[in-house]
Amino acid sequence: MRFANPPFTATILWQWVRVGKLVSDHRVYNSWRPLNEISPHLRKAILAGEDQRFLSHHGFDFTEMNLAIQDMFFKREIRGASTITMQTARTVFLWPNRDLFRKMAEAYYTSLIELFWSKERILEIYLNTVDWGQDLMGVETASIKYFHIPASSISRYQAALLVAVLPSPHKWSPIRPNTQVLARQKKILKDMKKMPLIG
Repeated sequence: MRFANPPFTATILWQWVRVGKLVSDHRVYNSWRPLNEISPHLRKAILAGEDQRFLSHHGFDFTEMNLAIQDMFFKREIRGASTITMQTARTVFLWPNRDLFRKMAEAYYTSLIELFWSKERILEIYLNTVDWGQDLMGVETASIKYFHIPASSISRYQAALLVAVLPSPHKWSPIRPNTQVLARQKKILKDMKKMPLIG
């Protein structure tokens, strides 16, 4: 499914949240890629690494939330439980600092997004607004920066590397992967085989 130009809120508003002002040029629009112009490997890698139950939940993955609470309770490694929809709500509509009001607003926008946008639309907006490092907004910008190719040409291994850095995109690099990134890449590559292709 091909969508029209990105919505105002998913581009200009996102940039306003990041830099504190509206930007008049069209750099954001030029880097936007419709879902069907993003590598199928990357679409599967995102699901494998970020939200494996994306198609079956309605914005909140209660299974993952329960596992995160158990890990906290038993003082194991802290894990995130945010879905792709929750991350999209946060990136597109909300401010960066964490507080109770923002968590409530995130839940509200997550519910609205799931109600009014298709899963294809959510995934497209997420991939085009996700933070991949310093001044790297969206998959096209990250693909060109790290691998010098468009997002449509990303290979399976490159896709897994790109997704592997998302927990810490300002610390980790897909072109200089540390042991944590390589371990995540290996798991993502394995899980990609089970993921459906969306779009």
